[in-house]
Parts: sequence; C-alpha cells; structure tokens
Amino acid sequence: MKIHEYQATQLFQKCGLPVAEGKVAAEAEDAKAIAETLGYPVVLKAQVLTGGRGKAGGVKVAKTEKELLRYFRQIKDLKIKGYPVEKILVVGALNIKQEYYFAATVDAAKGDIVLIVSFAGGVDIEEVARKTPEKIHKFYLNGEHGIDLDRWPEFVRKIFEGPSDQEKALKIANSLLRVFYEYDCSLAEINPLVVDGCGIWQTADAKVNIDDNALFRHPDLQGLRDMDYEDGDELEAKECNLSFVKLDGNVGCIVNGAGLAMATMDIIKILGGDPANFLDVGGSSNPEKVLNALRIILRNKDVKSILINIFGGITRCDDIAKGILEARSRLEFNVPLVIRLTGTNEDEAKEILQKENMEIYTSMREAVQKAVELAR
Repeated sequence: MKIHEYQATQLFQKCGLPVAEGKVAAEAEDAKAIAETLGYPVVLKAQVLTGGRGKAGGVKVAKTEKELLRYFRQIKDLKIKGYPVEKILVVGALNIKQEYYFAATVDAAKGDIVLIVSFAGGVDIEEVARKTPEKIHKFYLNGEHGIDLDRWPEFVRKIFEGPSDQEKALKIANSLLRVFYEYDCSLAEINPLVVDGCGIWQTADAKVNIDDNALFRHPDLQGLRDMDYEDGDELEAKECNLSFVKLDGNVGCIVNGAGLAMATMDIIKILGGDPANFLDVGGSSNPEKVLNALRIILRNKDVKSILINIFGGITRCDDIAKGILEARSRLEFNVPLVIRLTGTNEDEAKEILQKENMEIYTSMREAVQKAVELAR
C-alpha cells in the first residue's frame, strides 16, 4: 500500500526523523493560511502516488501570496501520469546546501534488509543509479534487526566526512529503520535529506510503502489507503480471497497455487502469448471462487481467451467443474474457455463438463498452446 507524502511525513515524525514543517491543503484559501503561518517563501508539492511530479510541474516555490495562489491553481489543474491533484502539501522553503538519499528496503534476491545511502540525492536519483552506480552505497543488515556498529563506520565514511555528520547519519538511519519495522514497510525512503546553510538536517520528502499482507497488524493505517489509486479488480479479488494481479496481456489465467500460476504464465510467454493476469484461487475447492475469478477476468476487454489450469491436490477438480458450470449459467461469456484439470476427482470433473460438451485437457502444454492460439 502506497501512502501520500504528507501521511508518510507524519509517520517519520513519530519515529524521530526531522521533518520540514508544513500542512496539506485542498483549497487555495487553506494553502494561503498555512503559508501565512509558516512565512514565505513556501513550497507547494502535489500529493500524487506516482513519480515525476517535479518534472511535471507539480512542485513550485512561492515567494508571495500572489505567486502561491497562481501556483496553487496551476498544480490543481494538473494531471500527473493520468492522476488529478486533489491535495497540495505546503511546507517552508529550505536553504539547501547539500542533498542526500536514504532508503530502507528489501533486497529480495539476497533475502535481506538493505540501507541505501547516496550523497547525490534529488529528483534524478534513478539517473544517478543508472549512470554512476558508484555513488549509491548499500549497507546490508545481514539478517540482523538493526545496524551492526562494527561495520557501520567503514560504510559511513564513504559518504560523510566528519564525525559529526557520521553520527547524524547513524541517527537518521536508525530512525528510518524504526519506520521500516514499526509499520511493516517494503520501502521507507527520504529523497532528499537536506542539509541547509546552518547545518540543520531535514527530510524534504517522504515515501512509505506498506506491505499489504501486514495491514491486519495496523488497523490505524488502513484508512490511509487512497482508493483512487487502487485497481478495482484487485480489491474485489482480495475481498473474494483470490490472489490477483492485473497484467497487460490477452490470455486470462485461473490457476491453483502460486507456483503453478507463475509456471503457467511462463509457458504462455514461451509459446508466444501474453498473460492478462496472475490469479491463484488457492487450495479451497469452493465453486464460488471460480465464479468470482471468471467474473473479474471477463471484465477485462483485452482478454481474448481464458485458461483454467488446475492441478488437484487439496483442490478438488469436481468442485472446480461445478464452479465453471455455475459461471456459465450466470455470466456472459464472449471469449473461449480452455480447461486443464488433473488430480483429485479428475474423472468426476471430466464427467460433469463433458455432459456440457466441454473439452478437457490433461496436458498443461497442450492447454496453454490452445489458449494462446485462440487469443490470436
């Protein structure tokens, strides 16, 4: 779950990170009142859950009330990567001397938490990582919950020269890790961390992504979700206890088990097709799950065929067959259906579906090849 900058800033503040003073506004008069309290100049920052807002004109420095009102209207009229700007964060402008980048995230390849730090923070950090990766420094926790103070000095000296800055960097890193762990984040990022002309350190931006699977531990955070940025099909699938991710292809997929679902998508690609989704109905044999899965996939106008690939273990093939028949009676099918069933109660499933003149495949490869051909 992504949250807006102003929300992430509140979490940063609770965990001891130094944040720039400011408030969010939905109307120009509210922004004017905030600016009067902060004092000019102020920075107006579009609150959108997508990158590139600065380059799109979503960040402006206003030195006067007249500029503030003009810039506020300009930003509110923007659509940044297709998303309208509903709220604008108003913060005091900083006298920037140096910008740094700090992040805590998961390195899935290494199975570890990593702190990423750079002295080249700012809007072009992705470009820095691509063109000059030597400016990006990584500190792995090596399975520990916190920073190994025996290894840290050698790491931090690569980025910060004096002992005072090195000590401040350690405090920032510890506070950022506190955010990361306390809120079950997949990412907690400061870009940039600003050092001003007086040597004061402040977070000038805040980005937090929270692991959806941990939200049950944080009922207070669930209200932070901005539904305008959520895919309706994925939300419905979650309510139906389906694991669903929408993709860009044209072969709809209904599979049981995440591993088989991934393998199915791989084979679709190998055979020249493009999967339209990942969908795992799980180990349950409830026919209602098949009905809900088909309802969601059929809404996608790009789908040209649907592949049902079931390897029955806990999942019973006959219950899947009943779900298919229930869906056919209640939904309008405008694309062909390819069915592969094997495993528990396979014979019963075949009998149920063959009575309806439906062809059943046993070979996974043959079924995938058929679905790809039909999608063309």
